[in-house]
Amino acid sequence: MIVITADQRDSRSSSDAVPAALEIIERVGGTAIELTPERTAGDEIQTVVADGSAALAIALELVRTGRWSVGLGLGDIRSPVPPSVREATGAAFIAARDAVDRSKRSPTHCAVASDPPHEVAERIEALLDMLLILRHRRSAAGWEVADLVRNGVSQTDVAVRLGISPQSVSQRARAANVKADAAATVAIASLLDEAVERLAQKGSEA
Repeated sequence: MIVITADQRDSRSSSDAVPAALEIIERVGGTAIELTPERTAGDEIQTVVADGSAALAIALELVRTGRWSVGLGLGDIRSPVPPSVREATGAAFIAARDAVDRSKRSPTHCAVASDPPHEVAERIEALLDMLLILRHRRSAAGWEVADLVRNGVSQTDVAVRLGISPQSVSQRARAANVKADAAATVAIASLLDEAVERLAQKGSEA
């Protein structure tokens, strides 16, 4: 399992971002959410997600808002799994706590940890950092194209929707590194799934 723990940035000097974040998690996570996201303490939120693709998508969306430091924790959850995330415990929660604490000191405001510690978490975090840095440099026009393409809109239709030429769409897509972003997202999600499976196997052998 993957536990996501996120802590609101600059919460003392800004409005409560928790309701909007909970909405983002439920919308992006969909059926992959194992435990409904909740406010767990103050301006902190948690959820449990079943697969790497959903966990990564949630983390990327939360970081994109500029309001959250996000930690991804990989590991087991103690059985039986309770109905509320606030009652759940286990290695994945310990890892998520470590990750969110480090994310507050990270330029990308995102970190990955596993319990027991495994080098694969470090590799995933390194790749995720690169993806977030790439996204941070993206212009508003680049995001406009990237979001439409990610939602399955062809570049031809993007041009029609935005009222620009197909050549302009291609230029924006290249500048936004849309293809590299998509490839990296798939690769990181796959690594997250592999890491969770590997940790589960280690746990069963122990």
